[in-house]
Amino acid sequence: MKRRQFIGSTAMLSAGVLMSKLSLAAEAYPVVRVPASQRKFTSKAVEAAIKEFKAKVKNPELGWLFENCFPNTLDTTVTYKNENGKPDTYVITGDIDAMWLRDSSAQVWPYIAFINKDAELKSLVAGVINRQITCILRDPYANAFYDDPNKVGEWKDDLTKMKPGLHERKWEIDSLCYPIRLAYKYWKLTGDTSPFDLRWDASVQTILRTFREQQRKKDDGPYSFQRKTAWATDGVPMNGYGYPVKPNGLICSSFRPSDDATVYSYLIPSNFFAVVSLRQAAEMVAAISKHTELATALTSLADEVDAALKKHAVIDTPQYGKVYAYEVNGFGSFNLMDDANVPSLLAMPYLNAIENTDPVYINTRKMLWSLNNPFFFKGTAGEGIGGPHAGKDMIWPISITVLALTSNSDAEIKACIEQLRKTHGGTGFMHESFNKNDAKNFTRKWFAWANTLFGELLWETYTTKPQLLA
Repeated sequence: MKRRQFIGSTAMLSAGVLMSKLSLAAEAYPVVRVPASQRKFTSKAVEAAIKEFKAKVKNPELGWLFENCFPNTLDTTVTYKNENGKPDTYVITGDIDAMWLRDSSAQVWPYIAFINKDAELKSLVAGVINRQITCILRDPYANAFYDDPNKVGEWKDDLTKMKPGLHERKWEIDSLCYPIRLAYKYWKLTGDTSPFDLRWDASVQTILRTFREQQRKKDDGPYSFQRKTAWATDGVPMNGYGYPVKPNGLICSSFRPSDDATVYSYLIPSNFFAVVSLRQAAEMVAAISKHTELATALTSLADEVDAALKKHAVIDTPQYGKVYAYEVNGFGSFNLMDDANVPSLLAMPYLNAIENTDPVYINTRKMLWSLNNPFFFKGTAGEGIGGPHAGKDMIWPISITVLALTSNSDAEIKACIEQLRKTHGGTGFMHESFNKNDAKNFTRKWFAWANTLFGELLWETYTTKPQLLA
C-alpha cells in the first residue's frame, strides 16, 4: 500500500512538472500564427513540412519560428482564384495592399519545392505567373500593381506616365527578372507549359524591348520618374532620367530592389540577374513556343551584358583586391557598397548569377560584411546589412538570411540562424529591419518576404545540414 502511494505521488509530481513545462513553453512561445479559419490559403504539403520540422528539430523556438514564418505568405497575402480553368493569384507584400513583381516571386519561391506534392499549391504558383504576365503587359516599367486593374492610385506627387491599376512605377531591372526566375523553375520542376502561351511570349518580347531601351545607346529612352517628396531616394535626378551614363552594353536601373533611387544607373547585381534571366527565357521560348528568333535575340543580349560586366563591374581595391562594384556609370565612377534587398552583391550566388567560390565574389563578400560597407551595421543586438530605405543602424534580417544561404561555412550558417532566432523582437516573425542595438525597435511588423525567406533557410538547413539546428 505504501509503495503504491509512493508511485502515485511520483506520477503526480511528474505530471505537475510536465504541466509546468508546458505552461512555460506556452508563455514563451504563444500562438501568433493566423488562426486556420482566417488563413488565405492552406497547403497540405507545407503543413506536413511544418509538422515534420517541429517533430524533428528539438529547439522549440526554431520550431515556433518556422511554423509562424514559413507559411506567412500563404496565410496572409495571397488571393487565389481559378476561373474557367485558368488560375490567377494576387500577392501583397504584407502591410501594403499591392503586388510587387519582385516580392510576389520571392514570396512564393520557397514553396516551389512542394508543388509536385500539392496540386492546389502548384495551381497557386501558376496563378502568380499568369498574374505577372498581365502586369508586365500592362506596363513593364511599373514595379507594383493593384488587384483591381481600374483602380487609380494616389499619383498627384508622381511625375511619370501612370495608368490605372498601377500602385507604383519605379523602373527596376529585377522586376522583370524575378517573374522569369519563377516561371523557369516552375517549368523545370513540373514540365507544365500551360502558363506559357502567346501572352507569355509577348511578355518576354516586352522584357527584351525594355532592357534594350534601358541600355540607352541612342537616348535616355521613354521612361522617367520624379516625385514631389522630401525623401531624396524616392525621386530620380536630372529631370527623372538619372545622372548621365556612358553606354557600354549594361542596362540602366532607375531604382534599386529597395525601391530607392540608384546613384549610378548601371546597377551591377541587377545586371548579373538580367544575364541569368535572359538565358532562362531564351531556353523556355526555344523549347516551348519554338520561337528561335526571339531565343537568339535574348541570348545575344545576355552575351552583350555579360561581356560588359566582365569589363566594367570589377574594381581593384587596395584592401580587398578585385571586388564587384554595386553601381557604375561607364565614365569610371563607381559605388562600393551593398543594399540588403535582393538582388544584392551578397545574394548573387543565391540567384545563380555567379558561384560562391568565385574569387572576386569572395573578396567582395569580405568587404560587404564589414564596416567598409557604408550600410553594414554592427551593434549589441546583431550585425548585418541595411540600406537607405530604413535608415542608419537598421539591419535587415533578409541580409542575414542571404549570408547563410550563400555560405560554405557551417559555423557561419549556424551563427546566422542563431542571430535571427534572437532578433525577432519577441514577435515570432521576421521584420523589414531592426535596430543594431535593440531588436524590439523594428520596421514593418508584417513583411511576408522576410518571413518566408527565413523559412526557406530553416527548411534548407533541416534537409541538408540538420545538425546545425541542434
